[in-house]
Amino acid sequence: MKTAITSFAQVAAMRGTQIQSDWLTVTQDDIEQFADVTRDRQWIHVDRVRAAAESPYGTTVAHGFFTLSLLPTLISQSLTFGFAMVLNYGFDRIRFIGPVPSGSRIRGIFALEDVQPAGEEAATLTWHAEVEVEGADRPALAATWLQRAYFA
Repeated sequence: MKTAITSFAQVAAMRGTQIQSDWLTVTQDDIEQFADVTRDRQWIHVDRVRAAAESPYGTTVAHGFFTLSLLPTLISQSLTFGFAMVLNYGFDRIRFIGPVPSGSRIRGIFALEDVQPAGEEAATLTWHAEVEVEGADRPALAATWLQRAYFA
């Protein structure tokens, strides 16, 4: 069930709350499309035969930046922002901790750490974000993610 956020007071009340997304399958086609767009066609991402033979994971893996780019998709599965707009404001910390093998399922875990006013009609949201891989012992990604929400 999605939570709808429409005001500063409502988002401020979420401070400390943890939410999680649904599972999302990362396909080889997704990985290859990302490789094409970013021009990062390193073999560990796109060469299935070589990855099966030489990679410690036995298969291709998603780019760390692809996994990072899925954060907005993952959080939107649990939250609806009823603001004028919400923008990525940056990251204070990003760690690529573990692989996302092709065909694996991931989900986002988000905890709202802080909400700060940013003028009369905006706020900066600070999230602790992790991306879990189903069945893995550790997350694939951990980050401190900043968003700027505009209310009007």
